[in-house]
Amino acid sequence: MLKDSRAIAIIPARGGSKRIPRKNIKLFHGKPLIAYSIEVALASGVFSDVFVSTDDEEIAKIAKECGAKVPFMRSAKLSDDFASSGDAVNDTVKRLQELGEVFDYVCTIYATAPLLEKKYLLEGFKQLKKSDARMAFSVTSMPFPIQRTFRITQEGRCEMFTPEYFSRRSQDLEDAYQDAGQFYWEKVGVEAKDIPFGSEAIPVVLPRHLVQDIDTPEDWQRTELLYATLHKDRFDEWNRLKKTLHNKKKIIKFSNGNIYFMSIGENIGHEVYGKDELFLRPVLVYKKLSSTTFLGIPLTSQKKEGSYYFSFNYKKDKTSTAMLHQMRVFDIRRSEYLSGHINKNIYRNLQNKVEEFMKLPQSKAKGNGQRGLNR
Repeated sequence: MLKDSRAIAIIPARGGSKRIPRKNIKLFHGKPLIAYSIEVALASGVFSDVFVSTDDEEIAKIAKECGAKVPFMRSAKLSDDFASSGDAVNDTVKRLQELGEVFDYVCTIYATAPLLEKKYLLEGFKQLKKSDARMAFSVTSMPFPIQRTFRITQEGRCEMFTPEYFSRRSQDLEDAYQDAGQFYWEKVGVEAKDIPFGSEAIPVVLPRHLVQDIDTPEDWQRTELLYATLHKDRFDEWNRLKKTLHNKKKIIKFSNGNIYFMSIGENIGHEVYGKDELFLRPVLVYKKLSSTTFLGIPLTSQKKEGSYYFSFNYKKDKTSTAMLHQMRVFDIRRSEYLSGHINKNIYRNLQNKVEEFMKLPQSKAKGNGQRGLNR
């Protein structure tokens, strides 16, 4: 496929960035931002080479470490605040051709596109190859009908751009699209007869949740949140574990008094128990309800005193405290392993403690989850 496509990727990444200093190599979830674009380009398998155009030695070094090539440095003239990415790419194409590189397609990929997905990159190339268009690029729909937008005048009043659409329902208005700022496929040697957003271009539509410009610190934070949401398995062990537990078929036989390490959510309090990187908490089976469910009481390793807690030892030199106010129904399929079993005397004492807890008067204070319930 590579020999047939004769395609290269060029990632422009100058060193100067005013609003977010060193933006192109600033760490984004632990990796230089530019690494994400390079990795997707390489993973696509469609490029014979992935080049980075930069004037900065540190960016060049990081780009090479990520697998890209930097055959030459960009000139200062093409690296100031007034130079465009298009000028830098055209210069790179010209210089590569002078070095003997032969290619039919070039794809400009921005260094600030960590939400870029391989399938859309490949879709753009596929659509361009089978068409008579000159280019294909990423776009996304506008979040609000542009026909109902307005300006704020010098007098501080509103003035619609197209007032004739004021009374039209938004669902009756035509969708509008904008440049998504991720990738731009072009046929090499084909002269442009129209503007880039014109009749010679094929739009590759991306969902809006995959599109975010990164121009300000606020943009950066928003993009990190979007990325973490889109890659939950990487950032949230609980999410990965939920998928595993959902497919768990083996039903563990259990009885009252058993204590299991269970996945019950993110560990946000004092807890020294655990297994690897998973958020696990020991849970005591208080009363079996069915073959898979039981009334359980989460345990903590921190000894606590009061009406809501019952402390005991079920392992040598290790105190566990049953948190009675967190008693609820659990599914045994969420257990990771059996941790132990309390003896009959401790269980009877626990039952008495639970009965006392249930008789505590209900609090009239709103929002106080630490009060007992009169049931």
